[in-house]
Amino acid sequence: MPDILEINGQRYIPAEQASLPDWPVAATDGYSQPILTLKDNDLFLMTDLVGNISGSRNDDAITNLGLFCQDTRFLSRLELQFERRSPILLSSTARSGFTLSALCANPHIEDHIRAETIGIQREMVLNGGLFEELTITNYRTRPTSFEISLSFGSDFVDLFEIRGKQRPQRGELMWALANQQDGASGQQQGDGSFPHTLTLAYQGEDGALRESRIEFAHRRPDRLEGTTAVWQLDLEPHETVLLGYRLNLLVDGSPASTVSLSTTLMQAKASEAMEEQDWDSRVTRIRSDSRSFNQLIEQAEKDIYLLRQTFDGRKALSAGVPWFATLFGRDSIIAASQTLILDPTIACETLAILAHYQGQEFNDWRDEEPGKILHELRLGEMARCNEVPHTPYYGTVDATPLWLMLYAEYYEWTHDRDTLDRLWENALAAMAWIDRSLEETGYLTYQRRSPQGLPNQGWKDSDDCHVDAKGQLIDTPIALCEPQAYAYAAKMRLSAIARLQQRADLADQWQDDARALKQRFNRDFWMPEAGYYAFALDGTGRPARSITSNPGHCLYLDILPEDRIQSVAERLQAPDMFSGWGIRTLSSRSPAYNPMGYHVGSVWPHDNSLIAIGLRSLGLVDQAMEIAQGIFDMTFEQPYYRPPELFCGHERTPGGSPIRYPVACSPQAWASGSIFQLLQMSLNLVPHAPQNTLLINNPTLPKSISCLMLENLRVGSTILDLEFERSEDITACRVVKKRGNLRVVIEA
Repeated sequence: MPDILEINGQRYIPAEQASLPDWPVAATDGYSQPILTLKDNDLFLMTDLVGNISGSRNDDAITNLGLFCQDTRFLSRLELQFERRSPILLSSTARSGFTLSALCANPHIEDHIRAETIGIQREMVLNGGLFEELTITNYRTRPTSFEISLSFGSDFVDLFEIRGKQRPQRGELMWALANQQDGASGQQQGDGSFPHTLTLAYQGEDGALRESRIEFAHRRPDRLEGTTAVWQLDLEPHETVLLGYRLNLLVDGSPASTVSLSTTLMQAKASEAMEEQDWDSRVTRIRSDSRSFNQLIEQAEKDIYLLRQTFDGRKALSAGVPWFATLFGRDSIIAASQTLILDPTIACETLAILAHYQGQEFNDWRDEEPGKILHELRLGEMARCNEVPHTPYYGTVDATPLWLMLYAEYYEWTHDRDTLDRLWENALAAMAWIDRSLEETGYLTYQRRSPQGLPNQGWKDSDDCHVDAKGQLIDTPIALCEPQAYAYAAKMRLSAIARLQQRADLADQWQDDARALKQRFNRDFWMPEAGYYAFALDGTGRPARSITSNPGHCLYLDILPEDRIQSVAERLQAPDMFSGWGIRTLSSRSPAYNPMGYHVGSVWPHDNSLIAIGLRSLGLVDQAMEIAQGIFDMTFEQPYYRPPELFCGHERTPGGSPIRYPVACSPQAWASGSIFQLLQMSLNLVPHAPQNTLLINNPTLPKSISCLMLENLRVGSTILDLEFERSEDITACRVVKKRGNLRVVIEA
């Protein structure tokens, strides 16, 4: 007799005791690459081009396809078959971000059905769960009978397992007895029918019961064979039938997603569309006279919308799909800063969420310290079992000063004194962490304490990224150049806020600290023989002399003296650094250079946008616009005009295309955010909402457009419509509409 377990009022047996029949995976015709991605808040789905997830394991390697929530894969197989064969793909798209549409046809079935005579329209929607409808039409001139099947599977693996982490043991896959009668798979119920619902379950090492509950709609399956639903269809000429299901994700009987589950697919689509329309009506609308450029902007807008994710009852930008669909300190902060021109509420929510999780104690397991801003938050089984320290994990050297910079920048855009005051104690705690960190060496340094933590804790955090001029890894503790610039900027910007808070003592102290840090930095990081800055000081305090993109982040933060700016700018745009598409992370002359390396030769859009705003702020307009145009041109070459997390650093050639990085996240928040940051850089908008002023200094449109409109732009309590028009090399600006008393200063 099987071991029957009763959990939350339901009866289950271990899946291995259920004797479930196997439904083989069908061979595909080359569309198994995971390029269709859907996202809805804390849910995301990755499928092949036809919408299938053809099993989670291939030669014992776990693939990354599936339906995910809370860092758990709730669906590892979703395979549509026609007579046990894969359908023929005609077209598919996931451009909307929350819906997938695939048009397919039947394969040739010998002595039975000629190929491409049965139409199969597949539509999927994410909205608190997964919805799918299949519209199947017989285009033959005579009645036709055939079998359609959908195979489901859930391995409930943690995202860290998919990324290669080994687990000492896992929980147990379960089989709900409600799926069948008398413990035999696929048996009829007492009324001669088959169940409306198929439940796949797993009891984890954390004690939680996770379930994928599939509720069939429109027409029940004619039979169930294990976890495969089978319909035997008999269609008259040009007759159409509708099949479907709703998949509900549960943890201990409660919804796994923070989004309420709709009843039907049509309701799910309507709910998603209404929410997106509401967001569209509140954010800045940016449009140009170029159709291609508008597609690029529209996709960036859509991706920012899709990447909004609920944490602690508020929404911040998750970093990217698939690997980083969660709250990150550095990534979420930078993306929020990039999108202030689009939607300042993202920054407000991000600041509040990260303040909620601000470090409270010294905890080596999580690399936590009081006042520190988190690096990464995870909610899956491995985090809940303390197999990984991401509850949250604090191993980042730059998120804390970046949080302070965003705190000040948000105030300049909005004059939101309530938020400024509410988070003031968090700002003091963050600054106290910076001060403690500076005590020993005078710099922000990092050294991993957690055995499961990151060895490198700057934005380049891969294991092999920090190398010296010989291509050898440098020793910790490491002081990267850009966190020092962030700390300098945080102290300078917060000194003004301290005066608002009647803390002149702190304002003076922070200014003195900043000036001293600037002096040390320019003494210790400058490499006179290279006319450039070291990207880091190693564990002995010696400069690591590799030429990297890192010093480019320092350009816009006023930590560099004027007599060195031109040298740094020219070095960044030398051929070994600038590929023609963008600035590489590492010089092509380095022994460690690899154009396909994650941080040792690739090109990152967000890295380039930060460098570009620095060049622009220093009056190097042509250099900044060249970088912007390279990133725009690269994006025009991407599917959906969506910038990837990164791409390869190969040199741009006439008529050539940028080389994709094989496993880049897409969409990625700070990649899509770079589009808005580069536009703001081009227009050179400088808000000073507390002074009731917006400065527009020498705006310069990219060469690919001649006219640009900003509608519904919010600065403080004023809403603006601005128009920019380029004639040859001159860009003019005019205020089309203004609702409020903001003073707009336009300077040529």
